[in-house]
Amino acid sequence: MRAAAPERTGRAGAARAERRDAHRGRLRRRETAMAYGLLAPMLIGVAAFLLVPIVVLVGLSFMQWDILRPMQWVALDNWTRSLTSPAVWRSIGVTALFVALVVPAQIAVGLWLATMLVRNLPGSTVMRTILVLPWVSAPVVLGIVWRWIFSWDGVLNTMLDERIPWLTSAWLALPVVAFVQAWSQVGYVSLFFMAGLGNIPDSVIEAARIDGASERRIFWQVKLPLLKPTMFFVAVTGIIGAFQSFDLVYSLSPNGGPGGTTDLVAARIYAQAITHSNVGDAAVLAIILFAVLVAITLAQNAYFSRSTTYDR
Repeated sequence: MRAAAPERTGRAGAARAERRDAHRGRLRRRETAMAYGLLAPMLIGVAAFLLVPIVVLVGLSFMQWDILRPMQWVALDNWTRSLTSPAVWRSIGVTALFVALVVPAQIAVGLWLATMLVRNLPGSTVMRTILVLPWVSAPVVLGIVWRWIFSWDGVLNTMLDERIPWLTSAWLALPVVAFVQAWSQVGYVSLFFMAGLGNIPDSVIEAARIDGASERRIFWQVKLPLLKPTMFFVAVTGIIGAFQSFDLVYSLSPNGGPGGTTDLVAARIYAQAITHSNVGDAAVLAIILFAVLVAITLAQNAYFSRSTTYDR
């Protein structure tokens, strides 16, 4: 009898443990189902507006379609024609040069403006508003205004009393377009750098000053390393935005500019799909652009992740 009591107690304890584990399992399954239920609207949106278009785009890259007539399967013809076209590779080179001109300029100027604005000098509030205006304005409108400024008899040439072919010269067209693109994004970049500078603890800056560091040394050796998360974000979004730039550039320098010097990939995609009614070639170019952006983003992530800390 004495041996039976501990045995019954052990069985009861095991049964309670099993019921407790079963209850916990039901709770976990219920929580998991609730989590997926809450995520369902977002997942549906991602599938509908991101995954499905990518799948459709891949399918279109193997089709010959002019929108009006039925699609025709052409296998790799679109890919072969696009990858062996000198015009396509020239457009990719022009786009790469455009990005190389735009992104460093807008990051450098945006960072400099942010360091000025965080000092809360007189007029800083008005300056912040002015900087944001180009970013929130319609790119087509900005392009038309700047095209008027840079035209042969426009405001700039009138002020300079010269006749400089800003948008019709093969040497000047791309730098001018890159300047306008960078100008339109400087306010956006400066806002993020201002937020990053505001998150740097004052104690870190004060400790550097107590150690005798100059303001220049504090910027390069204290502030700039702590701004690497912000730098990563503005660099990634800046490169993606510059590669995808279309409406501002097209309204400023349509049809690829003089000699195709402003023939960006995004504009070529539009021209192939709408002007030439060649959706297959446009799909190929869109996939190439997507692959380039993914590769650049992964490379940036690998570079910044080795030397970036998010701890403050």
